[in-house]
Amino acid sequence: MPTGTAADRLARLLNLVPYLLARPGIEVSQAAAELDVTERQLREDLELLWVCGLPGYGPGDLIDMAFDGDRVTVTYDAGIDRPLRLTPDEALALVVALRMLAEMPGIGERDAIERALAKIEAAAGDIAEAPVAVRIPGDADRLATIRTAVERRHALRITYYTATRDETTERVVDPMRVLIVDGRAYLEAWCRHAEAVRLFRVDRIDGFTELDEAAALPRQARHSDIREGVFRASPDQPVVTLQVGRGARWITEYYPCESVVDADVEQWLVSLRVSDLTWARRLVLGLGSDVTVVSPAELAEAVRAETNRTLAAYAA
Repeated sequence: MPTGTAADRLARLLNLVPYLLARPGIEVSQAAAELDVTERQLREDLELLWVCGLPGYGPGDLIDMAFDGDRVTVTYDAGIDRPLRLTPDEALALVVALRMLAEMPGIGERDAIERALAKIEAAAGDIAEAPVAVRIPGDADRLATIRTAVERRHALRITYYTATRDETTERVVDPMRVLIVDGRAYLEAWCRHAEAVRLFRVDRIDGFTELDEAAALPRQARHSDIREGVFRASPDQPVVTLQVGRGARWITEYYPCESVVDADVEQWLVSLRVSDLTWARRLVLGLGSDVTVVSPAELAEAVRAETNRTLAAYAA
């Protein structure tokens, strides 16, 4: 198991002391198995605990342990004798997250989710009864219908809005599966128009009809690799370089970037690959004066022309 973040390790250490107090003389191997960590990680945690305790940090203030061969016993707990408890905000966040999982069509281990949700709601008491409505992104009824079509292995005729080209098209697709990626629902399907596998955001499917014909997936249809997100840049896509001010730096966190350079205190030089320069033009226009196009020249000219047309419309 990986060590995880510093916050993960802190939570593990705070729970480790009461765990060992309740099991004096437990074997390190047994404790590691029950805590789902390696023996090496557990021993490193124990070594760190040995130098932790109350302010003052004299011999009588630090956590103390006794080892008998491969067995460990906490002989002084420095006041950390109870397991870490969730704060009200943490409990409510867990309840909301589990409710969202329970609402997702096609989610696996639904029974386990509902059992965990019931336990946390019971422990949280009145906090869990807060009027929080949870809905998955997109239309839940639409997603459920699409999922049914996937299970029936029927083709779909969809009306789809393509954001990169800012256009709505109609196409027939052969559904493969429904995915939830970064909080958004997608239909993965073979698109007969593109003759390739495509991911269609459910909230951008304006209309659909389940056809009587069965889905006909060609042999070359393969599931998309979404381990690094939906968009995957390829070398044949154009690189756009922008000079970005403070107000537009959020794009470096929202979109995959090739490079981000601090040009000076106020400006960043950001390079990213885009699937379509038309999409890049709309992105730049939406960011306004916080962004200047460095390259390619074709994009800079397109932004300039669109800006002039807009100003002329205002003047008229």
